[in-house]
Amino acid sequence: MAEGNFVLQVKGLSKSFPGVRALHNVSIDVKPGSVHALMGENGAGKSTLMKCLFGIYEPDSGDIFLNGQKVEFDNSRQALNAGISMIHQELLPVPYRSVMENLWLGRFPKYSLGPIKFIDHKKMYEDAVALFKDLEMDIPPKVWVRELSVSKVQSLEIAKAVSQNAKVIIMDEPTSSLTEHEVSQLFGIINRLKNQGVGIIYISHKIEEILKIADEVSIMRDGEHIGTYDAKNLTNDIIIKQMVGRDLTHRFPPKTNIPGETVVEVKNLTSAHNHSFFDVSFNVRRGEIFGIGGLVGAQRTELVESLFGLRPIKSGSVLINGAEQIIKSPTHAKLEKMALVTEERRVTGIIPMRSVKDNMILANLKKYVNKLGLIDERKGENDTKENIATLNVKTPSTKTLIRDLSGGNQQKVLFARWFLTEPDILILDEPTRGIDVGAKYEIYNIIIELARKGKCVIMVSSEMPELLGVSDRIMVMCEGRVTGILDTKDATQEEIMRLATKFM
Repeated sequence: MAEGNFVLQVKGLSKSFPGVRALHNVSIDVKPGSVHALMGENGAGKSTLMKCLFGIYEPDSGDIFLNGQKVEFDNSRQALNAGISMIHQELLPVPYRSVMENLWLGRFPKYSLGPIKFIDHKKMYEDAVALFKDLEMDIPPKVWVRELSVSKVQSLEIAKAVSQNAKVIIMDEPTSSLTEHEVSQLFGIINRLKNQGVGIIYISHKIEEILKIADEVSIMRDGEHIGTYDAKNLTNDIIIKQMVGRDLTHRFPPKTNIPGETVVEVKNLTSAHNHSFFDVSFNVRRGEIFGIGGLVGAQRTELVESLFGLRPIKSGSVLINGAEQIIKSPTHAKLEKMALVTEERRVTGIIPMRSVKDNMILANLKKYVNKLGLIDERKGENDTKENIATLNVKTPSTKTLIRDLSGGNQQKVLFARWFLTEPDILILDEPTRGIDVGAKYEIYNIIIELARKGKCVIMVSSEMPELLGVSDRIMVMCEGRVTGILDTKDATQEEIMRLATKFM
């Protein structure tokens, strides 16, 4: 039986998949009216544990208690009905339906005309307006979700979870796409939920954020529960050591790259879309890591996607090795030895239902077509195994579905995908988003090694310590304009933030 004053208890939970032991004898207690943070490297078992709690996975063994009563869920609807709600890390809304339809999906208000029931759109709208007002969120209920920014979709998911009136709310990386103002709003919502006695399980890789909002912190490693600690007794160094099982004295590897001559030159580039970037100029040298910083809405992603031919350009020019190039498509960009690792790996990066091998060779399929026009499976298999070893990708085999890998390992597969095209210019949009501190260090090593080999690396990042720790120079943008370019050795977080909020 469950003991003590806990809203949720997990006792000895274990879960395995073919070739992978995801959870082993995990036990965690969550108090009502508290924020219980869950931390660990990618692949530590955090998301698997939460999916067991939410009825998505059936545990192999162990028990779950809700308010002292043992519960078993066959699906997420049963978990919701019992009082457990979840904000998923992967944003998977219904894009071609309205905000309010997404908000009340599966529980639309209805009215009856005789024996026939109809959806009450008026009440749905009014309830959505009231909820957003209560949560101080500025989201129009009738607009299609596909028209929202990533941060607004994240806010919508938070509102949906809160609207369930749950006893336990699981928040899996809830701030990964939020602006600073929206993070502050979320923390206000969390404090109100705590006052109402709701237990919150909060998963995040942002240590500073955890120390600010959490009451207790449970740390997992390799599918096991390492321990639970009072947040007030923890520091960055203690958390990192417990997560990775070793000291990480330095968050960033030593820089070994030496920038050379200019390879990419961008002159007065302006987007064909209104309210996007305008008159952007910069250059990138061979062997340089060129960081691009700014806040949400700075149009950094729009800029790098335009460089790769994904978005049209109104005016300006791009020179590669001194020759002007008009890049109108990713195919053309690849011919110019360019590669792009996109921001949303689960949306525009991986193909979740295909294998690690299929995902890795995707950008360079022509290389694997034999004289008969068929894919040379052996060649693809050999190259995949070689990159798995080089990048230390943790996967049971090349045939494992990429969706079953941790976020950090998925990201390594995407890096390998582009390595196989042998690029000279790599564009990395938020390359460590949603990745734990240990996997980040490995990604940083890969980036620095690429630059050391003479590659041009353009890296968009929202994390100022990352920009300062990895980049050689940092270009800061605000509302589509360049507000400054800094040498990293002379830059500070304060200066970057000043430029990121410098409206021109």
